[in-house]
Amino acid sequence: MKETDSNKPEVKTRRKLLAGIGVLSAFSLWKATGFFFKKKQVIACAPPEEKKTMKVLSQDGKLVEVDISKIKILKGKISDQELQDWIKK
Repeated sequence: MKETDSNKPEVKTRRKLLAGIGVLSAFSLWKATGFFFKKKQVIACAPPEEKKTMKVLSQDGKLVEVDISKIKILKGKISDQELQDWIKK
């Protein structure tokens, strides 16, 4: 009978230890899901970027607005004849 009496305190400490580990793991899961804590809102400090656009003529003859960073600007102008040859009819 002495063997069973000596095992009881050991079993109680194991149960307490396992219960403590279970509670700590539950808190970490709740924190990960945001159950207890609210997420802070982030406010942008910089003003929004203004997109610079340029009106250009497409190959099918339509006037479109294009972001300047997306186009390659040529230094020289083309002639009227080159423009007429370039446009598809």
